[in-house]
Amino acid sequence: MTRWHRPLLLMSAIMAVLAVISLFGVFLDHRVLDGLPIWLKPLKFTLSFVAYGLTWAWLLSLRRTARRLSRLLGSVMATACVVEITVIISQVIRGRHSHFNFSTALDSSLYALMGTTVMVLMLTNLAAAFLVLFERHATPADTWAIRIGLAVSAAGLAVAVLMLPPTSAQLADTTAAVLGAHSVGVSDGGPGLSLLGWSTTGGDLRVPHFFGMHAIQVLPMLALLTRGIRDQAVRLRLILIAGGGYTGLVALVTWQALRGQPLVRPDALTLGVTGLLVAGMAVAVPLCLPPRGGRVSPVTPEPTRGARESATVEV
Repeated sequence: MTRWHRPLLLMSAIMAVLAVISLFGVFLDHRVLDGLPIWLKPLKFTLSFVAYGLTWAWLLSLRRTARRLSRLLGSVMATACVVEITVIISQVIRGRHSHFNFSTALDSSLYALMGTTVMVLMLTNLAAAFLVLFERHATPADTWAIRIGLAVSAAGLAVAVLMLPPTSAQLADTTAAVLGAHSVGVSDGGPGLSLLGWSTTGGDLRVPHFFGMHAIQVLPMLALLTRGIRDQAVRLRLILIAGGGYTGLVALVTWQALRGQPLVRPDALTLGVTGLLVAGMAVAVPLCLPPRGGRVSPVTPEPTRGARESATVEV
C-alpha cells in the first residue's frame, strides 16, 4: 500500500472516523428526518466514501504513466468528498435537508456547493477512469474486470443527474422549498426499506446509483476470487459474463426506478426481464467452461510496458 494515493487514503480514514460518529448519532440522537434517523444519511455516505477512496487509491497506484496527473485527479476526488460530507453533516447538525433544499438562502448556497462538488467529482472520476481504462494489468481478466467496473461505476454516478430536475408537483407549487427528488412517482420521505431508506411505494433512483457506483468494487473482487482458475481464457470469459450481467442489473433497476416501481415490488414485466437476464447468464457460464480433459491455458500475465516496447512483431 506504500504506492497507494495518500490523500485518498487519508480521506478514507477521515470517513471511517465520521462513520463511527454517525453510527453513534443514529443511536444517541433521536431526531428524525423523512421518517429515518437524521444521522443515517451521513452514515451511508461516509461508508460509501470509505470504499470509494480505498478503491481509487488502489486504482491510481496501478498507473505506470501520467502519474503526476493521476495524483492531481486523486487529490481533487478526495477534496470533493470531504466538502460533500462536510455539508451533509453541517445540515444534520442544523436539522435540515442537505439535498434539494432551497428553503433559505443558506440552504440554497449549501446545496449549490454540493452540486458543484458533485460535478467536479463526476468529471474527475471520468478523467481518472479514462486513464485507468487503457492500462493493462496482471492478466486480461483483471484488466477487463477493472475496465467494466469503471464504466458501470461512472454510469451509476451519472444516475444522480436524474434526481436534479424538479418533479411536476414541485413545479406546480410556486412556494416549494424542495426542488428535485430521488423518488419517482411518489414524494420523498415516504415508507422505505429499513436502514437503506429506499422507497417501498414508488421508484427510487438511489437503487441504480448504489449498484452502479459499487461495480468498481464488485467486479475486481470477483476477479480476485477467480485467481485460482488456471485457464486464463475461461477466467476472462467468466469475468466478461459477470460484467455483462452486472451491467444488465444496473440497467434493469434504473428502468424499474424510472417506471415508478419499488425495488421490492416488481411487476410481471420486470420479473420477466429479470428471468431472461438470469437465464442468459446461467446458459453462458457452462458454455465458457472447457470440456473435461480439455487443454488448460497457462497463466500468461500481460507484458509490462517495457516488455511491450522492446518486443518485435513477426509477420
